[in-house]
Amino acid sequence: MQKKNPQGITRIIKAARYSYQGLKSAIVNEAAFREELLLCLVFIPLATYLNVTTVERILMIGVLLFVLVVELLNSAVEAVVDRIGLEHHELAGQAKDMGSAAVFIAMGLAIFVWISIIWF
Repeated sequence: MQKKNPQGITRIIKAARYSYQGLKSAIVNEAAFREELLLCLVFIPLATYLNVTTVERILMIGVLLFVLVVELLNSAVEAVVDRIGLEHHELAGQAKDMGSAAVFIAMGLAIFVWISIIWF
């Protein structure tokens, strides 16, 4: 007999628990995530105090959260690649490099948005 998938509020509660576990794991195990989270804890309050429009504030905070999202996805890719094997493989290296590149682009976007709003 097949196990029934949870539905409704049970599914939402389980999904929230998995999300919490993922965030906790990232904070404990990923230095880059901790550093980016610290930057968010500084810059998000700063965005609320700057004299900018609501849309600009949303963009400023949104790109910071986007960096965290991309870092979480990069960490997930790295964990899966490492789970498969720690020996060097060209495709594993490419996957990790592409994840890193995604974080780099997200950070560049965040810097671009902040500079564009503050100085232009």
